[in-house]
Amino acid sequence: MRLSLSSRARSPRAPGRAPQVLAAATTLAVLVTGAVGAATAQAASPVPAAATTPCAAPWSATPAYSGGATVSYQGQNFRAKWWTQNQAPSTSPDAPWQSLGACGDGPTTEPTTEPTTEPTTEPTTEPTTEPTTSPSTNPHEKCRPDGMVQTPGVDTPYCDVYDEAGREKLPNGLDRRVIGYFTSWRTGANDQPRYLASDIPWTKISHINYAFAHVDGQNKVSVNASAPGNVATDTTWPGVAGAEMDPSLPYEGHFNLLAKYKKANPGVKVIPAVGGWAETGGYFDAAGNRVASGGFYTMTESQAKIDTFADSVVAFVREYGFDGIDIDYEYPTSNNQAGNPDDFHISDKRRGQLFKGYIDLMRTLREKLDVAGAQDGEYYMLTTATPSSGWLLRGMEVYQVTQYTDYVNMMTYDLHGAWNEYVGGNGALFDDGKDPELAAGGVYTAYKGIGYLNGDWSSHYFRGAMQGGRINLGVPFYTRGFQNVQGGTYGMGGRAPATASTKCPAGTNNKCGDGADGIDNLWYDSDPQGVAIPAGANPIWHVLNLEKGVVGDYAAAYKVPTTIQGSYERHFDPVTKNEWWWNAQTKTFLSGDADQAITAKADYVNSTGLGGLMIWELAGDYDYDQAKGQYEMGSSLVDIMHTKFSSSTPYGASKANADRPMPTKALDLDIRYTEFALGDNNYPISPKVVFTNNGAKDIPAGSLISFQYGTTDTGEMSDWSGLKTTVTAKGHTGDNVGGLDGDFHTVQFTVPTGGIPAGGSITNQLKWAMPAAQFSNVIVTVDGVAYSTTYDHLHGVTVVDLPATGGGTGGGDGGTGGTGSCTAPAWAAGTVYTGGTVVSHGGKVWTARYWNQNDTPGASAWGPWADGGAC
Repeated sequence: MRLSLSSRARSPRAPGRAPQVLAAATTLAVLVTGAVGAATAQAASPVPAAATTPCAAPWSATPAYSGGATVSYQGQNFRAKWWTQNQAPSTSPDAPWQSLGACGDGPTTEPTTEPTTEPTTEPTTEPTTEPTTSPSTNPHEKCRPDGMVQTPGVDTPYCDVYDEAGREKLPNGLDRRVIGYFTSWRTGANDQPRYLASDIPWTKISHINYAFAHVDGQNKVSVNASAPGNVATDTTWPGVAGAEMDPSLPYEGHFNLLAKYKKANPGVKVIPAVGGWAETGGYFDAAGNRVASGGFYTMTESQAKIDTFADSVVAFVREYGFDGIDIDYEYPTSNNQAGNPDDFHISDKRRGQLFKGYIDLMRTLREKLDVAGAQDGEYYMLTTATPSSGWLLRGMEVYQVTQYTDYVNMMTYDLHGAWNEYVGGNGALFDDGKDPELAAGGVYTAYKGIGYLNGDWSSHYFRGAMQGGRINLGVPFYTRGFQNVQGGTYGMGGRAPATASTKCPAGTNNKCGDGADGIDNLWYDSDPQGVAIPAGANPIWHVLNLEKGVVGDYAAAYKVPTTIQGSYERHFDPVTKNEWWWNAQTKTFLSGDADQAITAKADYVNSTGLGGLMIWELAGDYDYDQAKGQYEMGSSLVDIMHTKFSSSTPYGASKANADRPMPTKALDLDIRYTEFALGDNNYPISPKVVFTNNGAKDIPAGSLISFQYGTTDTGEMSDWSGLKTTVTAKGHTGDNVGGLDGDFHTVQFTVPTGGIPAGGSITNQLKWAMPAAQFSNVIVTVDGVAYSTTYDHLHGVTVVDLPATGGGTGGGDGGTGGTGSCTAPAWAAGTVYTGGTVVSHGGKVWTARYWNQNDTPGASAWGPWADGGAC
């Protein structure tokens, strides 16, 4: 959340400055299209080698091989690294096979050198981590969350954290998560208010994220632990009640106190966050100087660097007893000049490859954490902080990492601020059709009235790819603000252009806004010269004091004025749920979340099935000190969350909604998304989507593929492939004032001539308008029989092959094979049927190819119903 890097100790984390520098660019880019090719890795050149070892049994495509199995293939012996089936041995680092060298009598080939690093899923230690079983035999599989990928051959201990519905087991009576970021820099320096681990409301929350660790110069996770006096492991607070160190631990600092209080509050998870605004593209050394090393941007350039980082994460989590890792990479987007301006010289020239590196990073972390968890008998979580602006997400493909994460923490704040002149709420929950930045950029006109700078739009973006329970809504316990605001309603929706003397920060193209300063900017950041950057950044307890006309005895310690001009009046908008303070005399506008906004957002989480709320940052919460007559750091907002979430119902645990029952038998079908245009040219969004049949039988021509995607798009998906891709049902139409109506649009197309051969693929170049995450709830209907797919990583399905004649009775929830008893619901005139719906009529089972109403099954061979045979 910050605009410069020089004042680490005071700085909040800046998840969303760049998304807001978008309005002008959006208008110009709406009609632009483009595409980029995918990069390919090159294998090492082979050289002849003499064979001296007998060949093992030949590899075959049919059997399943467990980790450690040995086979021969093309003159070499190979050992399985993990469970595998139908994957021919190769020397690729990503393959499930490790070459043991030449075998037999003749020459063969082998790499000229040994690999310098192990593959991403290779265990980091000897035999104990070698997978020995197929994923289906994992006794913890019953607890795996719906949609989360299984690490092959590893008995990941999901039941340590999840119940048999795949829901996280939460402490403190909570049904939803309360996740608080605890920052390292509020240590009480310079007599400023202190917030230590002892101040966290441990009995009211579920997770604590420590901010921040970083990627060091050796591509390893670090908190400068080797530096004397570092706050993470080598600082103490003598005489501070509750901050006494646990002498049994070999380290001190924040990590000691976090471990101490975690031990006293079992069930609360403590997870370090890596990165953040200032340390995504570099890191702060022990002296507090920023090193522009490249951070995530350069670490994710190669698998070897990613492996180094992931191995260090495993060691780090084990050393300090953490429950996992949180990746705050801001941002792996292909948009130009996105993220921290100090990193543009690093990020911009790599932007076409950043998201691929992010996918590789998250996949590798998932695999290595799962292997370590199986070793240690406890589950290690992998979470990520995600952007929420549609501008940034347009450059992040379709966010193909959701299957690797336990949950996403949406940074649904910093949606407006002084990086431009448009005065809007810090963290709107809903759109009202009047967002000044979107209106200026022509977004409403271009996208049928849909606005994308609000929490509801962001929630639906991720809901398209994962269940609600793995999505957490971010809330700001701080403000953003402007001064000298012109127009608007009590400032909201107005303009605050920078004055002629204002030096705009880098990355704003000299078109910044007039950010609030002085007493309206308590938590200010500094530029490289140490001058405060006007941004209206304040903890909630400070703006509540301003509302009461109280300066607060802490003001001098922050070196801000100790007098107040004018008065501050609080406002709350019932549509957007924005909460803000307006000073009519100084024309100052400050927006953040206090009790009204937090109550509305907690109610939203409960009503939509989301997983919970994520707080940036805990130190902004408030209590009232009656003796001093002022607000101070406290837990009043967390108390509201705990009350709301300890009397709610369990969160949503299934990717599909109840109106789309997923078949219990699945085909081994995968989907890849390729060749996206760079974000600034990604209009329309038009990747080539590859559907790969990994099964042993062909998927015949004429089969239907139906899938769902998020309602963040306008719902008019089509294709450039001639496959007649059709939207069969819309979950939302029109603008999104007050929120999007449904979660999914439903789409289908027919498999073309030639089908999808076993081991083969077809490509459908699809196109749509607004950012949407990965497709979900894929159903393939073959000869009237409906199947799920392995692509969705569904909980509790059985993977099957098609029968020799196609669909028949081999799987799915379709016909009964002519037993004389039709179990599917009877077709009824007047009822609306969507693609994939199964009915019975005239003694047969029928599957809808697409949306239809009053179309009698069997009336036409080319009609909307596929004949599934007698029942």
